Amino acid sequence: MSQHFIHEIDRLKKRLLALGALVEESVHQAVLSVQNRDGRLATQVIKADTEIDRAEVELEEECLKVLALHQPVAHDLRFVVAVLKINNDLERIGDLATNIASRAFYLSSEPPTKMPFDFFAMSEKVQWMLKTTLDALVRKDTALAYEVLAADDEVDAINREMYTRVESGIRQNPDELERLIHMLGVSRALERIADHTTNVAEDIIYMHEGQIVRHRTVNAPAPDARARSSPQAS
Repeated sequence: MSQHFIHEIDRLKKRLLALGALVEESVHQAVLSVQNRDGRLATQVIKADTEIDRAEVELEEECLKVLALHQPVAHDLRFVVAVLKINNDLERIGDLATNIASRAFYLSSEPPTKMPFDFFAMSEKVQWMLKTTLDALVRKDTALAYEVLAADDEVDAINREMYTRVESGIRQNPDELERLIHMLGVSRALERIADHTTNVAEDIIYMHEGQIVRHRTVNAPAPDARARSSPQAS
């Protein structure tokens, strides 16, 4: 493996981690804009999406250049393919953070309405999933990635419950229809962020284990499995 190729791979890693940090911050700020009814913060999140889009395009171009010039094989090929897919999912998470911020901007100008679902629990779980996935990426820790896969069902359950509660809320308070629909949109966007985060976790597993775990029932490994997969154990 040439030094130039090693340098290119290292640059892809750094670009991907930088994008991950941007996206994680965007989600966090979007959640805060909902919690604090902060229209100004919501506007900042919306404007910041341009930087995420730019970073995503640049990283994709770098990946395609590596594929064309170096024609990697085996683990190196898996790595570049996984980076391409993770790059796309991170950009979509950024878009969903913008969606949440847009709804937060609307809600900030409306009379306060109680969220018809446990927004705090859902947003905390989704942010934990995203942070844990990015930690798994940095640490090359597939056990963490498996934990993220196992957590997605909890977010799905909260989102399903949200539909029932919104339907009930609209019947009881029809004058709050538009606000409730925006809150439903927040729940749906959080659920989609969890889905894309799960995709990233699956690609991390593929990157390091060569296994495609989509469409499979996956449980988090036992603690001893984590020890075996962590960098410190190798």
